[in-house]
This record gives sequence, C-alpha cells and structure tokens, in this order.
Amino acid sequence: MSQYYPFFTFVLIAVFFWMLLIRPARRRQAQLKETQSSLEYGTEVMLGAGIYGRVVGFDENTINLEVSPGTTMKVARAAIVRVVEPPANDDV
Repeated sequence: MSQYYPFFTFVLIAVFFWMLLIRPARRRQAQLKETQSSLEYGTEVMLGAGIYGRVVGFDENTINLEVSPGTTMKVARAAIVRVVEPPANDDV
C-alpha cells in the first residue's frame, strides 16, 4: 500500500490545482463570453483599456461604441470586459 502514496499525493495535488486555478478561470472566461455575446443597442460597456462607451451598432466580431456625443469607435467584441450598470438613484 505504501507504494501508492506518491501516486495518491500527485492526484491530490492535481485535483487541488484544478479546483483553485483552472475551474475558476474557466468560469470567468465563460461569463465574459456570455457578456460579450449578449450586448444590445444602448448598453453601456467598458473596454479592457478602461474606455467607456454606449453600443450604437454591432456585427459578429465588432462593436460600434459612442464614446462621447457624435464620436464613435469601432472595436473588437473581445475588447469588452464588462457591462456598466447605471447608478442606483437613492434619494435619501
């Protein structure tokens, strides 16, 4: 039985590595892909470079963003990292 301890140790380390690193990365990647594929007109987004804009047009691989009134940019869909939620109006 003691001859199998190194094998079991290796398997436990591999499972631990997978649970802590690989699985969360896959989950984040799937969530990002879902965000990029579910964009609609008027959605405010943030690019990986920190540029904010509103979606005014799109096709399969690119998005047209209005970054200021009258100024649009054509960017790769993969550059979008998150959808910006409008701030809540809490009148306190």
